[in-house]
Amino acid sequence: MKNFRRYLPYILFIFLIIFLSLIWYVVYLKDTHSNILKVAYLDVGQGDAIYIEAPNGRQMLIDGGPGASVLSSLGQVMPFADRSIDLVLATHTDADHIGGFPFVLDKYKVGHIIENGASSDTRTFRDLESRVNKYKIDKIIATRGTRIILDKNLNIYFDILFPDRDISNFESNDGSIVGRLVYGNESFMFTGDATKYTEHLIMTNENSSTLHSQVLKLGHHGSRYSSSELWLLSVHPDVAIISAGLNNRYGHPHQEVLDLLKKLSIPYLTTYQKGTIIFKTDGVTLTHN
Repeated sequence: MKNFRRYLPYILFIFLIIFLSLIWYVVYLKDTHSNILKVAYLDVGQGDAIYIEAPNGRQMLIDGGPGASVLSSLGQVMPFADRSIDLVLATHTDADHIGGFPFVLDKYKVGHIIENGASSDTRTFRDLESRVNKYKIDKIIATRGTRIILDKNLNIYFDILFPDRDISNFESNDGSIVGRLVYGNESFMFTGDATKYTEHLIMTNENSSTLHSQVLKLGHHGSRYSSSELWLLSVHPDVAIISAGLNNRYGHPHQEVLDLLKKLSIPYLTTYQKGTIIFKTDGVTLTHN
């Protein structure tokens, strides 16, 4: 009995390790080998951050929000103990989209970063670029026609629709990367802060088959300078997402945009009301929290 008591802490420790390993298997490995694509519009206040996880486990983060709050949001949607992200994409150089990336790059091992080719003299941009260089992250400049394969077996891919030209001299929002994620019959359109001008440029290149998406993240947090009626008709979403902070100083989303959504019978969800919004799809059906 004395010997048993002596070894009891070690026995309990071994059982704890086994228990934690089972949790890790259920939460991480089981999800990784499902057929579900997860798209999470993170609640980061007045900013954008979208986490994508393919069934094979590949991950993508579009924008990083304005600061460190993205880390807690990622912790809620990423697999347990996961400390790597395959790809991050910075739609443009504004702080409310890239301010959180330095924190992400410090905490997670990131394989690649996609940028739009513009630069900025802000401290936020310099902090990001210094991390990219420090951690030797492969940089890719976005161009129309680039296809990122997230899951080859299930044909899940992300197509870059814009920029289609050199945008280094564009106004910051005008040069936002716009891309479309596709899985089977379901698709998602991501717009950064793309303006009506950007939308017009995209529509001259694309058609209904490459624009129609079930889920549309409205450009520029629901600003009146984005989301033209023709753009909304072309994308023809089942639901729109507005990523914005509660009672933000910009008045986002603007009432004109909400009125237009109502006119076109497009329902919408907002992060300031719902918190993080998570969509899941098997390529046939689409659900959200």
